[in-house]
Amino acid sequence: MGVLVPSETATLLRQAERVVIFTGAGISAESGVPTFRDALTGLWERFDAAALATPEAFQDDPALVWGWYEWRRSAVQRVRPNAGHEAVAAIEARVPSSVVVTQNVDDLHERAGSPAPLHLHGSLFAPRCSACAHPAPLPDGPAEEPADGRRVPPPGCARCSAPLRPGVVWFGEALPEAVFESAVEAASSCDLLLTVGTSGLVYPAAEIPRVAARFGAAVIQVNPQETPLDPVADVNLRGPAAQVLPALVEAAWR
Repeated sequence: MGVLVPSETATLLRQAERVVIFTGAGISAESGVPTFRDALTGLWERFDAAALATPEAFQDDPALVWGWYEWRRSAVQRVRPNAGHEAVAAIEARVPSSVVVTQNVDDLHERAGSPAPLHLHGSLFAPRCSACAHPAPLPDGPAEEPADGRRVPPPGCARCSAPLRPGVVWFGEALPEAVFESAVEAASSCDLLLTVGTSGLVYPAAEIPRVAARFGAAVIQVNPQETPLDPVADVNLRGPAAQVLPALVEAAWR
C-alpha cells in the first residue's frame, strides 16, 4: 500500500518558491549507515561512539579515533543513496531556490544529485590538520577498514606534519560558523521547510526548523516517530523518508 500524502501538503510543496530540506541521521540509516544510537559492532562493540567523537579522545589516542572514522567512512562507501535522498535532489531540481541543510557527515546527498548541501556537522570526506586546520585530501583508495586491530595511524599534514583529523564536528566543538550562518539565513527566508529523519534533539542544529517557523514558513516533518518537532510542524508525515518523500514529490508534481 502506497503512502497517502494529503493534497494540501502536496500543494504547499508545489507552490513553494524557497525551500529548505533539513535532514538528519534517519534518512541515511535507511541506506544502512549506522547512527550514534546504534550499538557498535565487530571490532568496535566495546566502545561508546560518543566517547570516541571528542577532541579529548583524539588527543589521547589519534590512531584509535582515526581508525574508527575510517571504519565509518568505509561503511558509507559500501551503501547507496536511497529513494529519500533522490527525492531531495528532485525537489532541488524543481525548486531552484532550495537549500539542503544536513546533520549527516556522509556524502549520500551529493551522490544522489544534490549539488551543494550545507554540512552542519562536517564531513567524513573532508579531513583537515589537527594543528593548523589546513584542509587535506583523502588518502588514496577506499577507506582503510581495520582488520586485525582498531588503530590506524592518521596521515601527517603536508604543511606542518601534524596528524590529520576527521573533518567532522565533535562533541564539545562549535559548528562551522559560516555554514551555520548560511543555514540560519536560508531558514529565515524560506517559505517551506521540510525536516526529514531528525530527532530534533541535537542543538544548535535543531534550531533550524524553529527558525523557519518563527519567520512564518510552513514546516513539514517526515519521520516514522514522534519528535520534539511535532508541535513546530504544520504537517507531520509518519513514515520512512525513502517512502514518504517520493510520494510527496509525486503528489506535488504529478
